[in-house]
Amino acid sequence: MRQAPREPSPARPAEPPFLMSVEDVFHPRRNRSAPRRGRLVIATGRIERGRIRRGDPVEIVGLGADLTTTVADIDHFRVPVAEAGADMNVGVLLPGTVPVALALERGQVLATPGSVSARACFTADIDVLSEEHGGTEIRSGDRLQFHVRSAAVPGTVTLPEGTDVIRPLHRAEATVTLEQAVVLEEGRLFAFRHHGRAAGSGTVTRLSY
Repeated sequence: MRQAPREPSPARPAEPPFLMSVEDVFHPRRNRSAPRRGRLVIATGRIERGRIRRGDPVEIVGLGADLTTTVADIDHFRVPVAEAGADMNVGVLLPGTVPVALALERGQVLATPGSVSARACFTADIDVLSEEHGGTEIRSGDRLQFHVRSAAVPGTVTLPEGTDVIRPLHRAEATVTLEQAVVLEEGRLFAFRHHGRAAGSGTVTRLSY
């Protein structure tokens, strides 16, 4: 009896490139109990997408950095693991060379080389909180503190012609120019502070090239 031909298995969706926001950086002393690790720098954070494996190349992007290095090891709750995936909180151990040690800081991202780039200018829809929750009028030229992932970067708001002010509990389009470039993509959510207080949030709608 002839068997019916098997239907081909559906193709698995391609895994997105690795990306992790750097939340903290540690420069531990050399561990004598684990000499194979040598001198390292540890970047901790939650993996946003993709997977990372021991020995993979990674790029440090944002806040003026553009540097490629190699993953020496990965820790998950202080236990070394060969690989890690999305939503895992990990410590990524990188070779503690002088360029890496000087470049790495909170607010950057580790990513698959060439998969992301840092931007300093973008257009966004901005929502201002109510006055009782810290919202205040936002005008063109105002200098705000923008929080994107783990980065906190000052930037200036420019409102479109015909819009003089964004009042509390209102939304408007604005162009933002950051003082340091960070990794952004359309649809990215962010928060901002004005005069030291939480003042609102926004969504990136268009990147400037």
